[in-house]
Amino acid sequence: MDHTPETEDSWKKKLTPEEYEVLRKGGTEAPFTGKYVDNHEEGVYRCKACNAVLFDSTKKYDSGSGWPSFTDPAVSENVGTRVDTSHGMDRTEVFCKNCGGHLGHVFSDGPQDAGGKRYCINSVCLEFEEGAEEPET
Repeated sequence: MDHTPETEDSWKKKLTPEEYEVLRKGGTEAPFTGKYVDNHEEGVYRCKACNAVLFDSTKKYDSGSGWPSFTDPAVSENVGTRVDTSHGMDRTEVFCKNCGGHLGHVFSDGPQDAGGKRYCINSVCLEFEEGAEEPET
């Protein structure tokens, strides 16, 4: 994995302003604007901040929500969840366990035949590696 910055100034140097706003401040990119919303290539999605493998293309589906959506993480040890009550809502935040970066939210309205979860992830938090296979867990 890449070196994970230890200070906010280091994060600001490593990330673009939009990446910093979402990954470090819990922001959200506008729906249907992310570069991976319509990506249908095979490969893995890594954390933009630390390079940890997060999601796999075989678990990606078109939810119609405007953000890349996945039924499960590729490596569950790299993806965490916690309660998020910001903006007057009760949601479950998804974050990278390696660097703590905010990725998006998980909802229970996903495909029922795949467990019912919808990991709704901001494209700006991800780096796609085409052709890479899901790692063994």
